[in-house]
Amino acid sequence: MKAFIHVQHLLGSGHIVRAVALGKALVRRGIAVTLATGNVIPETVDCEGMTVVKLPAVRAASAKFDALLDANGTLINEAWWEGRIAATLSAFSSQHFDLLITETYPFGRRMFSAEMTRLLEQASAEPKPPWVVCSVRDLLVRKDESWKEEWMASQALAFYDRILVHSDPQLITFEESFPYEHRVSSQIRYTGYISDDRATSTTSCDGKDEIIVSCGGGAVGSALLRAALSASNHMPANLSHKWRILVGQDIPEEEFGELSKSSSSQLIIERARKDFPALLRNAKLSISQAGYNTVVDILRAGIPSVLVPFAQEAETEQTQRSLSLMKHQRAVAVPEKVLNAKTLAQAAQKALSLPVANLHVALNGAEISAQVLAADLGIQTPTDHTLGIIWERNISRDL
Repeated sequence: MKAFIHVQHLLGSGHIVRAVALGKALVRRGIAVTLATGNVIPETVDCEGMTVVKLPAVRAASAKFDALLDANGTLINEAWWEGRIAATLSAFSSQHFDLLITETYPFGRRMFSAEMTRLLEQASAEPKPPWVVCSVRDLLVRKDESWKEEWMASQALAFYDRILVHSDPQLITFEESFPYEHRVSSQIRYTGYISDDRATSTTSCDGKDEIIVSCGGGAVGSALLRAALSASNHMPANLSHKWRILVGQDIPEEEFGELSKSSSSQLIIERARKDFPALLRNAKLSISQAGYNTVVDILRAGIPSVLVPFAQEAETEQTQRSLSLMKHQRAVAVPEKVLNAKTLAQAAQKALSLPVANLHVALNGAEISAQVLAADLGIQTPTDHTLGIIWERNISRDL
């Protein structure tokens, strides 16, 4: 069996992290995976075991997502699009694939619809069409125009056999951010949250009783990092923990150097680390944005958190995720518009005093996804008789 995964991350790294984790889970089930991606894969992401196809690279010019740049930082044009579509179709037609997975699309990445439609049409025209699957996170960014969301449902109905929603409905349901969920409900399978293999494959002595500040790749995290530099100065003496600030790889070296000037024995400033989940397991508190991957790492670690959701340019996803965790007393949120060292310290104090939360969320979404797809493809193994029931759930430790 062979699978083709198409993934395109434009700003943060969440999309590629989930796609790689899913691909590795399929590989573990004996399915050969080709991963086609159109952006630089972060150094913290390991694609071992998969064939990686590098499509013409593209990224968002800003958080507005209103302009796309090629690998040279030039606005893409019609010629670039033709080359990109040709590269995608060539990669997919290089061999027969039994499974085609598109990450996010059609529930996002609508600006890639010309490329994706051609890919989906080519797949459906094959003598033996592949099983077509959408892999999508827990929450979508809501659209101001309802026709765009209706279009998503229509595309899913026209081309897709399965929709894998990487969420636990006990925490967040798909319909909370997608009003046309009822139209595609028969295609949906909840998988639990996807956590990449860093979560269980690494250990660390660092982070013990520390406050860990992170910003994912860092593309939109500078304000949080700068607020954290002096937030410890506003903490009471009985909460004088060591702070460790992790600077994402997307933060330029010059800015990293400026941030590093504030280092001290109680304030460690370093680049983001592959053992981030292990650091969190040792930590007292996490301070971060509310991106999918970071929140999953926080849930797995079972520690309280301060979330500063990215909410610029009509982004709703992280704010909604933060509200869900606040409802379950697993987080304190600080809106970006009031973020500074003092408000961050106040939120940290409040989070450290949160009661033990009785929240158990399915976190082995990659394995459950692979289990669902193996059953769809008719390669179910004897241990899969409990499909969708054996979900690994995190156990909250004493906060």
